[in-house]
Amino acid sequence: MTILDKIIERKKEEIAAAKSSVSVNQLKDSDFFGRKTYSLKESIKDKSGIIAEFKRQSPSKGIINNNVQPLEVVSAYENFGASGISILTDSDFFGGNFNDILSVRSEIKIPILRKDFMIDEYQFYEAKSIGADVVLLIASCLPPAQVEEFTALAHELEMEVLLEIHTEEELKHCNSKIDLVGINNRNLKDFKVDLQHSVQLKNLLPKDVLSVAESGIYNLEDFKFLKEKGFDGFLMGEYFMKNTDPAKAFEDFSLQINS
Repeated sequence: MTILDKIIERKKEEIAAAKSSVSVNQLKDSDFFGRKTYSLKESIKDKSGIIAEFKRQSPSKGIINNNVQPLEVVSAYENFGASGISILTDSDFFGGNFNDILSVRSEIKIPILRKDFMIDEYQFYEAKSIGADVVLLIASCLPPAQVEEFTALAHELEMEVLLEIHTEEELKHCNSKIDLVGINNRNLKDFKVDLQHSVQLKNLLPKDVLSVAESGIYNLEDFKFLKEKGFDGFLMGEYFMKNTDPAKAFEDFSLQINS
């Protein structure tokens, strides 16, 4: 069983427990459910293209940073030009929780991506209830027909969809309604990183699709390489979070790419 298989099995248990505790109608009554969402597509076009991530840990790296609070980090992300914020809400494998979004939503005026393993309709109502603007759909977790169904539901709830792919086979998960396509530089099954593989996949996407390079961007050279190859967005987390002061690390990186 791969790490991804283990995550999905655990996610099914979490969702079953959540459904028995909080109904969809209760989620709809939340303070953030009726708010007007921000567009990540438009923000990527207007700003740096960086979707800066708040992530405490990962299965491949273990603890990355457990010593900072979401607001101090994501405020700097916004202040220094991030197009959007990605926040992990998976608890067991990534150390996240809903409060990481709830604690910053009222303060942050750029799009927030709920980054999790979305396998059930219920999770979309959760995402809307905590103030997410965008949800992640991972092709390796879903059949193409379900990607289409989930995209329609996200749009019904006025959220955008970032579809993540890693293989040429997963291109079939793309459809005309998808807002952004992310290409994961890291294979979710063995966690190896290959930027060149991502470039090859990007070249197979329709020309009008906004493309996001995800994971494994470890330095300024990686960022510049992917930008030169035509990526529109860049989802970066570990690069900043591994620092004692992720806010300062993002500020410094922003100054470098704009110099």
